[in-house]
Amino acid sequence: MTAITKDIFSPDGKIQFSDDTFHQFQELMFQKSGVTIENHAKEFVRSRLMNSVLMRQFSDFRDYFYFLKYDKDREAEIDKVIDLLTIHETYFFREMAQLETFSGEILDELIEKNRTRKTIRIWSAGCSTGEEPYTIAMLMQERKDLRDWRCEIFATDISSKVLDSARKGLYFDNSFRAMQDDYLLKYFTPENGGFRIKEEIRKQVIFNQGNLADFRQSHFLNEMDLVFCRNVIIYFNLEIKKKVISNFYERLKPGGFLLLGHSESLSYVTPMFDLRHFKKDMVYYKNKVSAQ
Repeated sequence: MTAITKDIFSPDGKIQFSDDTFHQFQELMFQKSGVTIENHAKEFVRSRLMNSVLMRQFSDFRDYFYFLKYDKDREAEIDKVIDLLTIHETYFFREMAQLETFSGEILDELIEKNRTRKTIRIWSAGCSTGEEPYTIAMLMQERKDLRDWRCEIFATDISSKVLDSARKGLYFDNSFRAMQDDYLLKYFTPENGGFRIKEEIRKQVIFNQGNLADFRQSHFLNEMDLVFCRNVIIYFNLEIKKKVISNFYERLKPGGFLLLGHSESLSYVTPMFDLRHFKKDMVYYKNKVSAQ
């Protein structure tokens, strides 16, 4: 490693970060996560990775990239980079109209379909710090007609850091900005200035690290009744979007549902799914005769 000296700084006082090196980071991020970093995001990348460059005493971003590319310890550091360069904005009960559609109409339909097996399997893909899968678990806990059912909620994310946070289940004010007080009182206990989710909800969610762009990692997620993947595919290019959505299609049972974020659409991605209209929202549906 090269010690930090004033010679590595550009005239504006910033550690050198050439356009060529930035493009190398773009390629590395895409290869490892499937996430596309836009060309206008150079300063965002600089700001998020600057501390890592300084902490490891690299002379510039190019040396840091070479470490990520070739060093024997690179994989753990790449995980940190992915965590730093991906957005983890989430909160409980996000996009409430869609959740009401899920907890009412969709669950009614799934209960009727699965009445013999009494099992419902749900995948929260790109679960971040856990607010989404725990919201799903709370909504299902509210259904008295599911008390003797096996409700399996699988939650995956590419970032090990956010998964560690999700497993701990300790949350603070920003996570509760859309939650009604009765859910907070019923399913959380105060702790260290925040609130920890109760064990009865926490144990319903199985967290695993997984890259949506690496389909081999989701081989165990079969026979899903519903997939939540909200505000995630917007970070993929069209090619990766098609592959991710195709993987969801394969993992879903016939008659299964795919719930995307309200800003996301499959209009120019794939004709695989039908669009189902409910009272408060529209969601994607795996029709038995949908186009492959």
